[in-house]
Amino acid sequence: MNDRYDGYAGGDQYELVGYDEFGQPVYRQVSQQPQQQGYDPYGSQPQGYGYDPYASGRPQPGRPYDTDGQQPASYDTGQQQAVPPYDPARRPPAPSYDPYGTGAPAAGAPGPYDPYGQAAGPGGPGTGQQPRVAEQTAYIPQQAGPAEGDEPRAGRDYRTEQFAFVEEQEDDSEDVIDWLAFTENRTERREEAKRRARSRVVALVVVLALVAVGGVGYLWYAGKLPGTSSDGKPGATTAVGAQNRDVIVVHLHNTKGGGTSTALLVDNTTTKQGTTVLLPNSLAMTDDNGSTTTLAKSVDDDGTSGTRDAIDTVLGTDIQGTWRLDTPYLNNLVELVGNIDITTNTDVPDPDAKKKGQAPLVKKGEGQTLSGRMAVAYATYRASGEAQNAQLERFGAVMQGVLRKLSSDKQAATTTVQTLAQILDPPLTDADLGTFLAKLADLAKGGDYKTALLPVQQDGTLSESASNSVIKDVLGGTAKSPDADAAVRVGIKNATGTKGATEQARVVLVNGGYTFLDSGTGAAQTVSRITYSDAAKKADATEVAKTLGLPAGSVKKGTVTSNADVSVVLGQDYKLSGPTG
Repeated sequence: MNDRYDGYAGGDQYELVGYDEFGQPVYRQVSQQPQQQGYDPYGSQPQGYGYDPYASGRPQPGRPYDTDGQQPASYDTGQQQAVPPYDPARRPPAPSYDPYGTGAPAAGAPGPYDPYGQAAGPGGPGTGQQPRVAEQTAYIPQQAGPAEGDEPRAGRDYRTEQFAFVEEQEDDSEDVIDWLAFTENRTERREEAKRRARSRVVALVVVLALVAVGGVGYLWYAGKLPGTSSDGKPGATTAVGAQNRDVIVVHLHNTKGGGTSTALLVDNTTTKQGTTVLLPNSLAMTDDNGSTTTLAKSVDDDGTSGTRDAIDTVLGTDIQGTWRLDTPYLNNLVELVGNIDITTNTDVPDPDAKKKGQAPLVKKGEGQTLSGRMAVAYATYRASGEAQNAQLERFGAVMQGVLRKLSSDKQAATTTVQTLAQILDPPLTDADLGTFLAKLADLAKGGDYKTALLPVQQDGTLSESASNSVIKDVLGGTAKSPDADAAVRVGIKNATGTKGATEQARVVLVNGGYTFLDSGTGAAQTVSRITYSDAAKKADATEVAKTLGLPAGSVKKGTVTSNADVSVVLGQDYKLSGPTG
């Protein structure tokens, strides 16, 4: 392999000495002048390496010149340098340019050493000068090349590694790709594991929430939650407080026999329970004037709106509407639903019978089918000596029988109400009443309906049992009966024959701190009478007599009117003041 490179036309050659840190070849310059014969004073051509003044034939070591850093040619007096054979691959150096044709070397061109100051021609004999060789290490760029016409390219020595720079190794690239794929797969696995963990946590929370709700629901259904109480039906509970109840009061007016019967129709939409609450006529209430009155008297005197407000006050309810049901409309209602089937507790005679001893209109027994006329007779019947509560319970049985036969569809129930052609008290409408009755009918058919009697004491106030069992559990209210200890309740019955006597007595009693009860009017009497039933009320009766201006001798122990502590019958001896009308 040829390690020499002819980079210029002048003949200077460069020798490859290695490669740098970037893989580039590094050359050094070798300048070679034409071989000159050394000076030989004896005409011989010895070959030597130094100057020998005594021609001893021993070579002398040459000394470099410090001026140009090149080693000068040496003189050899005894030996002639051997001429190397001709090498066509190595061209001789080009001769120096001689513009005048003198054959002398150009200025600046190095020539052989002449001790006598004569210049020797190139290749001439007797010069005695060895060729001067200057070596210099140089960096030749890769793209630099010889000029045209120089050494053929086929003779140049280029190797692939001389032009190899930094190359990517396929193995390294594959390793990087494998590492990225491994990292990506590991990241995906971690994300998938996190997603699965979150899914498990969410599922666990949902399951725990369902278990908690189910447990609370079971405790509520079983009546084991604080604040709940059983209403006596297995598996049924009524929570105190946050329950929704729709309430309508119904007044049955007996158009023939007189008197009224009152009941509350209750739809508890929270517990899905329906109830008919029967209200005795002796229930003590407070009217608009602040006076104590009874339910029966309130219905007769104050009408529907006043009675509804009074019931809300005493029971703590919220009644949405009033349904006045006269006995002819009850008759038509039973006929529209197709008769009713109930259990009767007594025989009911025919009120229109002309002779005694005829067969009863309604027979006692279970599963009795009643027509409209029979239902009205049974709902209003009160035997001699019976309490009003007995008749009230019969009215409740008829109402529940009607609800079991009424359609549960609100549209059909509304049509039934419209067919009655009643004039309902506002704000109740046919659609409202029909929808309400349809809900109760559905509960009655499913066995989730009952009838309850509101317990009332002899004086018309609510008993403690009534507050717990009916008012609190069924109605969700609070008993607010007139306080018996607040004021003495005085019942006034006008027997003077003058209408204004009652109003005058009311004003006097109220101003005196008493509670006024209107006991109606009676046949005229000459002497007034004041009675008390409890010995503890004797002093109160005496004070009432003084307040009204009646003699103390008129006070006696006896029977008092319902809900009253002291009863007064005003006679003609009661002095009236002012116009009496």
